[in-house]
Amino acid sequence: MDDFKRDGSHLVSCAPVEKWDDWMEYDPEAWPRRVEKHYELIPTICFNCESGCGLLAYVNKETWEVDKFEGNPKHPASRGRLCAKGPATINQIHDPDRILYPMKRVGPRGGGQWARVTWDEVLSEFGARIRKAMQEGRGEEVMYHVGRPGHDYIMERTLQAWGIDGHNSHTNICSSSARFGYMLWHYADRPSPDHENARFILLLSAHLESGHYFNPHAQRIIDGKMAGAKLAVMDPRLSNTASMADYWMPTYPGTEAAVLLAMAKVILDENRFDAAFVKNWTNWEDIEADGFKAQGQTFEATIEVLKRHYARFTPEFAEKESGVKAEHIVKVAREIAEAGSRFASHLWRGSASGNLGGWQPVRALMLLHVLTGSVGTKGGHNLNAWNKFVPKTFKTPSPQKRWNELLYPQEWPLCTHEMSFLLPHFLKEGRGRLEAYFTRVFNPVWTYPDGFSWIEALRDEKLVGLHGALTPTWNETAWFADYVLPVGMSSERHDLMSQESYAGRWIGFRQPVLRVFQEKKGQKFEYSYQANPGEVWEEDEFWISLSWAIDPDGSMGIRQWFESPYRPGQKITMDEYYGWIFENSVPGLPEAAKKEDLTPLQYMRKYGAFEVTRDVYKLNEKPVAAGDLAGSKTEPNGVVTKDSKPVGVMVDGEAVVGYNTPSRKLEIFSKTMVDWKWPEFALPEYYRSHIDRAAQAVAAGETAKDFDPQYMPTVEWPKEARGEIFTLLPIFRLPVLIHTRTGNSKMLYEIAHKNPLWVNPVEAKRLGNIRTGDLLKVHTEIGFFVLHAWVTEGLAPGVVACSHHLGRWRTNKDDQLERFSSAWVDLQEVGKGQWKMRQIEGVKPYESADPETKRVWWNDAGVHQDITFPVHPDPLSGMHCWHQMVRVERASPEDRYGDIFVDTNLSHAVYLKWKALARPAPGPGNLRRPLWFPRVVRPVESAYYFGEEELKPA
Repeated sequence: MDDFKRDGSHLVSCAPVEKWDDWMEYDPEAWPRRVEKHYELIPTICFNCESGCGLLAYVNKETWEVDKFEGNPKHPASRGRLCAKGPATINQIHDPDRILYPMKRVGPRGGGQWARVTWDEVLSEFGARIRKAMQEGRGEEVMYHVGRPGHDYIMERTLQAWGIDGHNSHTNICSSSARFGYMLWHYADRPSPDHENARFILLLSAHLESGHYFNPHAQRIIDGKMAGAKLAVMDPRLSNTASMADYWMPTYPGTEAAVLLAMAKVILDENRFDAAFVKNWTNWEDIEADGFKAQGQTFEATIEVLKRHYARFTPEFAEKESGVKAEHIVKVAREIAEAGSRFASHLWRGSASGNLGGWQPVRALMLLHVLTGSVGTKGGHNLNAWNKFVPKTFKTPSPQKRWNELLYPQEWPLCTHEMSFLLPHFLKEGRGRLEAYFTRVFNPVWTYPDGFSWIEALRDEKLVGLHGALTPTWNETAWFADYVLPVGMSSERHDLMSQESYAGRWIGFRQPVLRVFQEKKGQKFEYSYQANPGEVWEEDEFWISLSWAIDPDGSMGIRQWFESPYRPGQKITMDEYYGWIFENSVPGLPEAAKKEDLTPLQYMRKYGAFEVTRDVYKLNEKPVAAGDLAGSKTEPNGVVTKDSKPVGVMVDGEAVVGYNTPSRKLEIFSKTMVDWKWPEFALPEYYRSHIDRAAQAVAAGETAKDFDPQYMPTVEWPKEARGEIFTLLPIFRLPVLIHTRTGNSKMLYEIAHKNPLWVNPVEAKRLGNIRTGDLLKVHTEIGFFVLHAWVTEGLAPGVVACSHHLGRWRTNKDDQLERFSSAWVDLQEVGKGQWKMRQIEGVKPYESADPETKRVWWNDAGVHQDITFPVHPDPLSGMHCWHQMVRVERASPEDRYGDIFVDTNLSHAVYLKWKALARPAPGPGNLRRPLWFPRVVRPVESAYYFGEEELKPA
């Protein structure tokens, strides 16, 4: 040990960049001998959640394989720090059960028989089917359905190059209610809190440990706390985050808006609000409430009306609704007011995703930000659009000209994203069919509610003509595909990533590290699958090649969008696609690269990420550009327009850009809600959830004065349902898992492989002295599932909880499919629409190329609860409202762990009941949707209007 310094100064937290080309470590398995291992470190981006954290792949220079992943210290968002999911990527790329070659089904869908095919065969069949559909005017029968994108813009560009309205997403089962609430205020549909500079942080649900962008956010929340910020968590469950907070506020689910509006009342009544900000930066002059119209009235008079309007939201009322003590509500409200412009918050899943009207807590939360003037400020609430960077590509296709009613149906004109979780019901109703359907890194059979309805649709070739499952791991949906198409993990693909992680704007570059490594050694590849394990491909090259297969001679006008900008008429390469972007669309990158005598592409391949700017505060106050100001006019409400389009707003006599809302200000009063038949919610209000206590009383056969059937659906139980009524919280995340994508990581499943039902001790006694480990039967509106109890004080009384992520299954025992994360089940349709699932065998150790699979010690794979839930489409945001009203009883001797039963006839009836709550289009001027509302792949403006023949009776 003589060559080691005793003070530890030889130790480093990460390999310095100058040694990334040849980094030496001693082989720990050879200890006590010092055996050197030499690595080349190649940066890429994690693919195991949406955070986009930076990875360093350690490529063994002797074996030419990746030995491990660590954090990239040059990544501005993750700063070299990772959660468990990042390093666990090594399990995924070396998983002995992973799919390595494209496979085509043999026999009936769902039969489980596959034959290996070539990528050329895949391209040929899909290209021909899609080309024929387009030539016959059936382009909307081609659909791309994405789970977690993990990349920016390339699919929007591809679909518009094809000229189709074919983009579907998972967002309406994830976050659309939160997005809707934020969008109504300021158009940007996600928050970007400046946690590290905040003085008070309020989180609704467990964001620090497991929420949206949690690793980069968690770091900065801790930075903020270390600098003196206070932390409050509003969550019925004592999460790891709540356990570390200064205030845990365990609200009864769905009552969060009542608590937030009570806080707003305290701030208003005590005149602790930022009057100048509210006056300058909200559309207060549009307010109409309780017979009062602010137009022509003074600001002071309008504030008094707001005080009276929210007078009913006393802290005592909020305590009665939520269970949170009134004195705690007042104390937190005053702390928020004291923090002023340095109040930060985050609300994403939790109350927004769980509840009917889940967008109202967001509206109420933003009211607190507006009252404190903490929008766009250091330490406050910022807009995702200000902190996320999406560069332009070399050539932009025109918007599509058609509107796909399977994506945006007229019943939900205000939905933020596609109504994807209702697709089986739309197909069942005869609204359309699919000629070619791609599920991409996406598993609706398992992830979505009502998964058996998905199975029924996917196995019907009259409804779904050709189904290709593009997936890096095996999943339950792929079982019902025609092709299983293996796509790359974190280190096997090209993508661009940028997220609203902190007060700055950055871009990250995911790259296929083995291809990059081998090309440095002089090898050449046309496609990444030639360098990846087996024939695992990357999607960028797949979509480009498929576009050429659809339009082989260029006559359809599609191929032109995928030709090289440097070699006319030739297919674009990845170096050309990304090289052009880095050279032309990333401010500051060419200059940074030049300083190191690198091209921009070489710079990004070397470092993996680049910080674009830190100038992200108060962008609403930027002056209107001179070009936009020339020839503009100012409307009576102060909005500056040019060519009838808003470009800014007058504030204190200056034309500034403002926000992308109709008023160009923060919309405390939403005229959009008035115009689209929801005037009662023009101001932030309290919308009682479908699991409200009043709804529970009605479900139990009682009467309740707070139950309003025009907003709240009734629950009718299957006749077999017994037991006590509870609210089930089914969407809290485990910090080491992400949906189904981490199902092939042995390290992560060793940590978390069981999802028991959380029960408070008070409720355990009411259920008959239930103890941890006892079997419980949970009845939903359409069936039941059976699982173990976990009795804990970490949950407020009145609710039960079961985590997301777990309950994976396979129907064939001997198939080599994620065997350490799935149970072998017997799946039967015992009657039309009646499905039973019973676990035959749990996880067991097994022989494989990985010797550690023989040491698997756990046998539990969890229980698939989501498949027993009916769809609950929120009538405004379109969000599936995840929380379930359930009956819980002790399981009978005939019940076994993991048993599931569902009746899809009942699920369709629930769908119809919830659909009846909606207030369909058309809106003003025969619109399908407000023109100012965004869409992921936005069509031409004329497509936003109904033709007379398209209007259906409401």
